[in-house]
Amino acid sequence: MSTENQGALLPAMMDLARQAGDILLGHFGKVHIEYKSVADLVTAADRESEAFLVARIREQFPSHDLVAEEGSRSETGSPYRWYIDPLDGTTNFAHGLPLFAVSLGVEHRGRMIAGVVYNPVMNELFAAAEGQGATLNGKAIHVSQTPELLASLLATGFPTQKRHSNPNIHFYHCLTMRTHGVRRLGSAALDLCFVACGRFEAFWEFNLKPWDTAAGSLILREAGGRITDMMGGEFHLDGPEVLGSNGKVHQELQDLFAEIFAGKVPELPSAQDYSRLRAQSQGR
Repeated sequence: MSTENQGALLPAMMDLARQAGDILLGHFGKVHIEYKSVADLVTAADRESEAFLVARIREQFPSHDLVAEEGSRSETGSPYRWYIDPLDGTTNFAHGLPLFAVSLGVEHRGRMIAGVVYNPVMNELFAAAEGQGATLNGKAIHVSQTPELLASLLATGFPTQKRHSNPNIHFYHCLTMRTHGVRRLGSAALDLCFVACGRFEAFWEFNLKPWDTAAGSLILREAGGRITDMMGGEFHLDGPEVLGSNGKVHQELQDLFAEIFAGKVPELPSAQDYSRLRAQSQGR
């Protein structure tokens, strides 16, 4: 694809995301759940959405490589690579919770150049092209101007696999006490977009996949936000963590994360203590 034709890329991605969203809506509320592993769900909607997207991308952009969540892959050495999540938030979708999205990101020579995230239930289409800003349903969006964690609302996520070895409960506990609260929506793509449009001040998570963050990372940057790993290093799609913020609370978060990584965390409340105090208050 020539540079002059890159302008056609984002409109095509937006159209594809909307059509894939219609496929998801056709399945929503009548889902048969399958399991990729003990806690990792997949549905017919994931597969149908991915099959549609892969077929259309190969038809419209035959020279482009692609990597998709449910296994579709084409790697020929093309300078263009698509990252496809046909249904981000499968667990929400499977349980009838209307927080899920189609996520499409395109990388050119290792740099994200276009991204689209679409929630079909809310009819919210987030989009960005490199150097052109970010939009929600065609209107420009920007990160919040909240300057400190104390006044911030944050988001995070927890893994479907190897939950016992993930340390995020300590970060969640600390951040709930330093902010207005922490939400767990179940869709990293939407979390990043919600930071981009000012609904959250920041989002962090461990061990995400490239298709989870490819589109959202660009949308956040183009909305004026900042994205790194949790220690402040350069963000990579295949990196161990993601920290995206409005930029104003980023350093404060990094400093707090450094304390937590160093083991300086408050002890979690004791359920036994609570049970004892509860019994005392009821005269037992």
